[in-house]
Amino acid sequence: MMMKRLPLPLWTIATPILAWIAYFGNSLNLGNFYIIILAAVLIGSVLAAVHHAEVVAHRVGEPFGTLLLALAITVIEVALIVSLMLTGGPETGALARDTVFAAVMIILNGIIGICLLTGGIKFKEQTFSLQGVSAALVTLTSILVLTLILPNFTTSKSGPEYSPVQLIFVAIVCLVLYGAFVLVQAIRHRDYFLPPDADGNEEIHADPPTAKVALWSGILLLVCLGIVVLLAKALAPDIEDAVIQAGAPKSLVGVIIAAVVLLPEGLAAYRAAKKNRLQTSLNLALGSALASIGLTIPAVAIVSIVTGMSITLGIDTKDMVLLLLSQFTIMLSLATGRTNLLQGVVLLVIFMVYLFTIVAP
Repeated sequence: MMMKRLPLPLWTIATPILAWIAYFGNSLNLGNFYIIILAAVLIGSVLAAVHHAEVVAHRVGEPFGTLLLALAITVIEVALIVSLMLTGGPETGALARDTVFAAVMIILNGIIGICLLTGGIKFKEQTFSLQGVSAALVTLTSILVLTLILPNFTTSKSGPEYSPVQLIFVAIVCLVLYGAFVLVQAIRHRDYFLPPDADGNEEIHADPPTAKVALWSGILLLVCLGIVVLLAKALAPDIEDAVIQAGAPKSLVGVIIAAVVLLPEGLAAYRAAKKNRLQTSLNLALGSALASIGLTIPAVAIVSIVTGMSITLGIDTKDMVLLLLSQFTIMLSLATGRTNLLQGVVLLVIFMVYLFTIVAP
């Protein structure tokens, strides 16, 4: 008698289960070897999350699939930042800023750069809907300036911080801007975020998974995302110790956290670009950047108000220059509705400069 075939790959089911078992075994203090095991199951859970997210995204269709994944990734980021802030005390006042800024730089330069380079090498040119990208970029530019740059120039409170009243106001503004973007993306102008060549793309019109398979993938996606948060939090002290021992700035911790959180999104965007679905890649990347900053800042603001903890939001002059360069470059790169490998190379070079100046400021 033949065994009944599983509707999902076995490794995508087994990996998060093993990760949860490994997480609870962490209390046994088994040493550095166990830390390597935790890191391995963390990466495995991230890969499993990518698979389940793609199954769910295919079932619900564009742009809801990419919106769902962006929100799921942001929930991880918010939960991780807030939990580390609450356990770390005042010393983590700049963690939200460092992580959000790192996430934006990773997305705009790293993820989009890799996608454009990959697509340019394989297909020479790729196209996308200019209206959708323009809507995302104009919203992202406003939120970035209001949250990461403006605090350096306000006078109600000294330093790169907002006063409580200003923080509440900016948090509300972030929610309004992100909510307006979601309204445009999912309801009012959904066609802006659909691939321009959707009618001829076999990938898009492939048979979607059944409702039962999509439901199981949705449940397993939550299981994967949950263990990613817990494992990242468990490994955070070891990451911080390694950064300090290496003599690198503490802000590198925020970069590592952001990279771990964004790995599912980055892999999904890369896979889409390899299949000549650049619109999906850009929906994932820009939607994630908007969700990351548009939802994380309000959550951090609530923590700040409730606990009385000071939150540093303003970035320094070096980071300000790199952020503005990144935003200006991405706008020029995506200004025509067509991309090639040159834009990818330029964005990746900026990303390398960003990483280099963290270690050697």
